[in-house]
Amino acid sequence: MTMDFASRVERVEPSATLAISNKAAELEAEGKDVVDLSVGEPDFDTPENIKDAAKAALDDGHTGYTPSNGIPELKDALVDKLHDDGLTQYGTDNLIVTPGGKQALYEIFQTVIDDGDEVALLDPAWVSYEAMAKLAGGTLTRVDTAAHDFQLEGALDDLAEAVSDDTELLVVNSPGNPHGAVYSREAMEGVRDLAVEHDITVISDEIYKEITYDGAEAISLGTLDGMTDRTVTLNGFSKAYAMTGWRLGYFAGPEELISQAGKVHSHSVSCAVNFVQHAGVEALTNTDDAVEEMRQAFAERREFLIDLLEERGVRVPEPQGAFYMMPEVAPDGDDTEWCDEAISEAQVATVPGSAFGTPGYARFSYANSKDRLQEAVDRLAAEDLL
Repeated sequence: MTMDFASRVERVEPSATLAISNKAAELEAEGKDVVDLSVGEPDFDTPENIKDAAKAALDDGHTGYTPSNGIPELKDALVDKLHDDGLTQYGTDNLIVTPGGKQALYEIFQTVIDDGDEVALLDPAWVSYEAMAKLAGGTLTRVDTAAHDFQLEGALDDLAEAVSDDTELLVVNSPGNPHGAVYSREAMEGVRDLAVEHDITVISDEIYKEITYDGAEAISLGTLDGMTDRTVTLNGFSKAYAMTGWRLGYFAGPEELISQAGKVHSHSVSCAVNFVQHAGVEALTNTDDAVEEMRQAFAERREFLIDLLEERGVRVPEPQGAFYMMPEVAPDGDDTEWCDEAISEAQVATVPGSAFGTPGYARFSYANSKDRLQEAVDRLAAEDLL
């Protein structure tokens, strides 16, 4: 039998980040010591109070289905958080709680994008944005920010040329994966002006909002004049609360979007896990100190890794948020080949910049100890890769 597959699936490449992780796992299974700088998750355990809340919820019998869009206690806590961020337009009817931020993105794309609709991405862009656009039948236009140290402000003219009245959706991720840039207020106001001019819906992906450095302000697009009814704000618990495996996220938007997206949500995942949602309430209300401790550790590692790379003549645009940086590793060559050599020869896992639309670079995650970061740089230097 010859099986036919949907063209929308065949248009999508497998996740480059997961491919690297799989390669690292294979080497580790062979007994190799791999320093994994490819992972997009904190290396900290979930704070104890969150785990205790989940255990208590299990003991209390919170193991069945919940209301599809989320339990009332979590939605109330999320509204409080959004209001604290200045997003006062959102109430509990403007929210859907999802099994992870990635599911939230998928539901937004499926709700907003039709066949042939244009989606604008700011490169380097997280790998799954492109895949989700294609799975929804969308087409892509991309704007490169590499020449501006991954900041958007200098690329606003390019963005203005790239978008038009035909652009249905623009994705903005600040603080950003894979570069760690935090877009300035001026940049966000430029996005606002273009979105209003061309009637564009904007996803504000704020999954790293709680992880910023040096006083950088992570602007929520939905707080700007003209953006309250055209912004879909997305966040989750994976990064700030070290809850990647718990799979808990959410998005907030106009009620009409939530109504339509609720169809995708209810017919796909039904609801997020019951006891995990109760743990999410605890995360939002009683975990600020633990979040700050992790943020400070990331800040120290960021400085440490930048210094290590600069000692070897490698310049890195300094990230202001998240826990990634993107050194230029192959300015005249193939970044995928460089990353292949890094893992094969030095047993250091990184992700090629071309996976994010920015060839010549590699993404390094510093969600790792200083000792392992030192080991990674030493190994790469020993193999003449730095």
